[in-house]
Amino acid sequence: MSEVTISKEKMDFTIDLLITMAVEEIAEETGKDSKEVLGDFLCSKTGKALYDKETRLWCNGPSYHHILQNYIWMK
Repeated sequence: MSEVTISKEKMDFTIDLLITMAVEEIAEETGKDSKEVLGDFLCSKTGKALYDKETRLWCNGPSYHHILQNYIWMK
Protein backbone atom coordinates (compact mmCIF):
# COMPACT_ATOMS: atom_id res chain seq x y z
CA MET A 1 0.00 0.00 0.00
CA SER A 2 1.47 3.35 -1.02
CA GLU A 3 1.56 6.30 1.32
CA VAL A 4 -0.72 9.19 0.44
CA THR A 5 0.92 12.61 0.51
CA ILE A 6 -1.19 15.58 1.55
CA SER A 7 -0.07 19.06 0.56
CA LYS A 8 0.75 21.53 3.34
CA GLU A 9 -2.00 23.79 2.01
CA LYS A 10 -4.66 21.07 2.37
CA MET A 11 -3.35 20.05 5.79
CA ASP A 12 -3.44 23.65 7.05
CA PHE A 13 -6.96 24.09 5.64
CA THR A 14 -8.09 20.94 7.45
CA ILE A 15 -6.55 22.12 10.72
CA ASP A 16 -8.12 25.58 10.37
CA LEU A 17 -11.52 24.02 9.69
CA LEU A 18 -11.24 21.73 12.72
CA ILE A 19 -10.31 24.70 14.91
CA THR A 20 -13.25 26.72 13.55
CA MET A 21 -15.71 23.92 14.34
CA ALA A 22 -14.24 23.33 17.80
CA VAL A 23 -14.20 27.04 18.68
CA GLU A 24 -17.80 27.53 17.54
CA GLU A 25 -18.98 24.64 19.71
CA ILE A 26 -16.97 25.77 22.74
CA ALA A 27 -18.32 29.33 22.37
CA GLU A 28 -21.88 28.04 22.11
CA GLU A 29 -21.51 25.76 25.14
CA THR A 30 -19.76 28.33 27.34
CA GLY A 31 -21.54 31.48 26.18
CA LYS A 32 -18.16 33.14 25.57
CA ASP A 33 -17.36 35.26 22.52
CA SER A 34 -15.85 33.14 19.73
CA LYS A 35 -12.88 35.54 19.37
CA GLU A 36 -12.01 35.02 23.04
CA VAL A 37 -12.39 31.26 22.69
CA LEU A 38 -10.23 31.27 19.55
CA GLY A 39 -7.40 33.04 21.37
CA ASP A 40 -7.62 30.66 24.32
CA PHE A 41 -7.81 27.64 22.02
CA LEU A 42 -4.81 28.63 19.88
CA CYS A 43 -2.67 29.16 23.01
CA SER A 44 -3.77 25.85 24.54
CA LYS A 45 -1.81 22.60 24.39
CA THR A 46 -4.53 21.21 22.13
CA GLY A 47 -4.32 24.14 19.72
CA LYS A 48 -0.56 23.79 19.54
CA ALA A 49 -0.84 20.01 19.09
CA LEU A 50 -3.16 20.50 16.11
CA TYR A 51 -0.50 22.51 14.27
CA ASP A 52 2.19 19.97 15.23
CA LYS A 53 2.02 17.59 12.27
CA GLU A 54 3.77 14.86 14.29
CA THR A 55 0.91 14.47 16.80
CA ARG A 56 -1.48 13.69 13.94
CA LEU A 57 -4.30 15.13 16.07
CA TRP A 58 -5.50 16.93 12.94
CA CYS A 59 -6.22 13.52 11.36
CA ASN A 60 -9.47 13.25 13.33
CA GLY A 61 -11.15 14.85 10.32
CA PRO A 62 -14.77 15.87 10.61
CA SER A 63 -15.11 14.04 13.92
CA TYR A 64 -13.65 16.84 16.01
CA HIS A 65 -15.19 15.72 19.32
CA HIS A 66 -11.90 14.03 20.23
CA ILE A 67 -10.24 17.42 19.83
CA LEU A 68 -12.83 19.06 22.09
CA GLN A 69 -12.36 16.36 24.73
CA ASN A 70 -8.60 16.80 24.51
CA TYR A 71 -8.95 20.58 24.92
CA ILE A 72 -11.25 20.27 27.94
CA TRP A 73 -9.07 17.60 29.55
CA MET A 74 -5.85 19.60 29.04
CA LYS A 75 -7.25 22.84 30.52
